[in-house]
Amino acid sequence: MRRTRSHGSTTDSNVFGRILGSDRCQDRRVKMFESERYTRRSVVLSTGTLALTALAGCSGSSGGDGGESDGTGGTGAETESDDGGGSTASFDGWMEDVGNYDGVVDETGSDEVTVAVGAEGNGGAYAFDPAAVRVSSGTTAVWEWTGQGSQHNVAAEGDGFESEYAAEEGFTFEHTFSESGTYKYVCTPHRTLGMKGVVVVE
Repeated sequence: MRRTRSHGSTTDSNVFGRILGSDRCQDRRVKMFESERYTRRSVVLSTGTLALTALAGCSGSSGGDGGESDGTGGTGAETESDDGGGSTASFDGWMEDVGNYDGVVDETGSDEVTVAVGAEGNGGAYAFDPAAVRVSSGTTAVWEWTGQGSQHNVAAEGDGFESEYAAEEGFTFEHTFSESGTYKYVCTPHRTLGMKGVVVVE
């Protein structure tokens, strides 16, 4: 019986040795494939990095038409580029869906500026004109209704000022901007159409 036990334990140890040996071989194979995978991955990553660096170099050397801050201290990302007849600003994407927006109209130095309410734009008479205007501190903005596009109002984003709803031509609403900043506003019923505006106060 001792021989049988001894023989059985030897057999068991041989079987376990073979199993462990095969596991070690499998581990070696896995490590080999993993190392190949990392090698391929590192090549792909290196190639991608070189391509991005080349693209960044090309786009970075476009020649002096970079953005500049408007320096108003207002809210929002107001990166602007001069387009000859004004400037274009992102205002944190506020003006992205405004169909008649083509830049910030500079009215600095004026005591009063007029903005049409119900001007042509955004698929009908659903626009402010100009959509964005830059004024000096202390300027009064006068919104004047065109009588087109049904009822409109002027409402500052986050309070500040708000007119009543009106549809008749010649109706006006005014607000004096005494502090510098960027003031975003909408026509509440036509906001989703893109009837939005901005007053940048310096």
